[in-house]
Amino acid sequence: MMLKEFKEFALKGNVVDMAVGIIIGGAFGKIVTSLVNDVIMPPIGVLIGSLDFSKLTLQVGTGPAPEFEPVVVRYGAFLNTVVDFLIVAFCIFLVVRQMNRLTAKLVPPPAPVLRDCPRCATPIPTKAKRCPHCTSELDAT
Repeated sequence: MMLKEFKEFALKGNVVDMAVGIIIGGAFGKIVTSLVNDVIMPPIGVLIGSLDFSKLTLQVGTGPAPEFEPVVVRYGAFLNTVVDFLIVAFCIFLVVRQMNRLTAKLVPPPAPVLRDCPRCATPIPTKAKRCPHCTSELDAT
């Protein structure tokens, strides 16, 4: 019983679509990380004085002994991650925006559910056989 329920859950279209989205999202994340680290951040670093953002740190303490590395906050790596996020979020925004535009064109307008009574011009349901306002009989259309 439980195996059957799991099979139904796992093979639903939205679960498979989600899995594909996660896999593609992971690959896309690598592309964006490379774009940020290798294309965007170097020119920004040159503009502000040849800085490599990924190496920016702030030493907040020393290790427990001299042979240990000092304790540092790697805020440069954090800045790179924030830029990664902003680029990914913007790209997703563009994709969703375009998909909404395409699906809006593909969805036909809903069929009218009301029509006017030919005698009193009151809006009535399309399938009505008699007008509830003036009680006149209606043609089947």
